[in-house]
Amino acid sequence: MSKITVRDLGVMAYDEAWTLQHTLFDAMVSAKKEHAPVGDETVLIVEHYPVITLGKHAKAANLLLSDEELAKRDVECRRIERGGDITFHGPGQIVMYPILDLERHGLGVKDYVNLLEEAVVRTIAKYGIIGERVDGASGVWIGKDTARERKICALGVKCSRFCTMHGLALNVNTDLRGFSMINPCGFIDKGVTSMSVETGRDLDIAKVKSELSSEFLKLLGENTKTAWKNRN
Repeated sequence: MSKITVRDLGVMAYDEAWTLQHTLFDAMVSAKKEHAPVGDETVLIVEHYPVITLGKHAKAANLLLSDEELAKRDVECRRIERGGDITFHGPGQIVMYPILDLERHGLGVKDYVNLLEEAVVRTIAKYGIIGERVDGASGVWIGKDTARERKICALGVKCSRFCTMHGLALNVNTDLRGFSMINPCGFIDKGVTSMSVETGRDLDIAKVKSELSSEFLKLLGENTKTAWKNRN
């Protein structure tokens, strides 16, 4: 019987985590191509050293600093194969990379994205933060349809043969100054926030990691395709 293993990688350089993701993802895709058993699934939980990532459709203009300026700030920059535009990763931010076979769970890609968002909404609700979905913008937002609409969680995935990699980035105690180097997710008229900003205190990130992974696995077990139906 297959299982899902949650691995907390601590703080890790982006390239190292990306290589680990690909090792797991490529093995799963290869097994499906060969009609072989897919094996166990993995959820990687990590914090990254400062890095800016651009998705496959990201616009270069949304990166506001030159390579030289980024180097002076010890910030790396990587163009990667996930969906979405541009985002920042840094310590204090929970990044979750599920390596899953969606067919095993009876999920399509859209269902899976909704499930990721719902896991975040349920997690931040434990701290009195109301997360919402904004039409035409993936991820989880605070203050929907107000002048202070702001993003607390970015999301971008890659899927091949219903196997997934990449995932979500939830700002917990993140230094939000990192987002000043970019137009976050390609937006120039929306803000960025964190759980610590919204609650007015630093949070136990290990506890939030546990809560987020627990909510995600619970939803996956429920096979919840309509998690957002009653929220919009």
